[in-house]
Amino acid sequence: MITVKFLGGAKKSFSTDHIDIEKNDLTLQQLLDFLIKNKPKNDNKLDVNNLLIAINGIDSSAIDGPLTNLKNGDVISIIPIIHGGSSKRIQFKISNSCIELFDVKTNQKLNIDFLDDLRLKFPNIIIQAISSNYILGKSHAQKIIAISLMAKQNNTILSKKIETDILLRFAGTTQINDAIKRVGIKNEGDFVIIAIGKKIQLNRLFRDIESLLNTTPLSKNNQNFLKKKFNITKKQMDAIISKSQLEDLLAEKAAILI
Repeated sequence: MITVKFLGGAKKSFSTDHIDIEKNDLTLQQLLDFLIKNKPKNDNKLDVNNLLIAINGIDSSAIDGPLTNLKNGDVISIIPIIHGGSSKRIQFKISNSCIELFDVKTNQKLNIDFLDDLRLKFPNIIIQAISSNYILGKSHAQKIIAISLMAKQNNTILSKKIETDILLRFAGTTQINDAIKRVGIKNEGDFVIIAIGKKIQLNRLFRDIESLLNTTPLSKNNQNFLKKKFNITKKQMDAIISKSQLEDLLAEKAAILI
């Protein structure tokens, strides 16, 4: 038996938070086809192109994606991603969490306590900052954040605070000091603020830091940098059947931290 858990808007598509399927010899793609075919007709449409799918807590793209073979006892979590915002704003939802990425440009001097000051000013928003060199793009960020949120839900979080867990997973280490050195804010260097909170609060944060933001967010090509930093070889890349090989390898490294 395979258990499928529906999170966020996916619950509305199936009018339940989970179903059990008495099938074991399925690939993930076959499971999705089965779910679409058997979805209640009067419920919300499920957009399979905007889903994060975890198998036993691990992002499916970090395994074999749609070709992943499912086995008896597997728990599949389906999390819709809802996109939104203008070209200057990168917003999405994972389950019930509203998330925004703010790409801060570097041609200004910021107070060393900039991040702490923001957290004090916006105590109801979870705020973390990652060097933009360590973010491949929006989809990569979504996957890492989803892994952290899922870990929190499953009580497998790497730290007491979700923002610390996010930092560790982007850095690919369980050591906080190492993570700060690798992916934290540097004296000189652009960075991306990851903010999780209610939409009205995220709007307030946007207005507060709008003058600091890059008008072309997440536009850097960091592929070669990330391959070098994480020692990712061509052989490893070739072993991944995916349109986003590097992104999936980075997500796998983030998912298996213990």
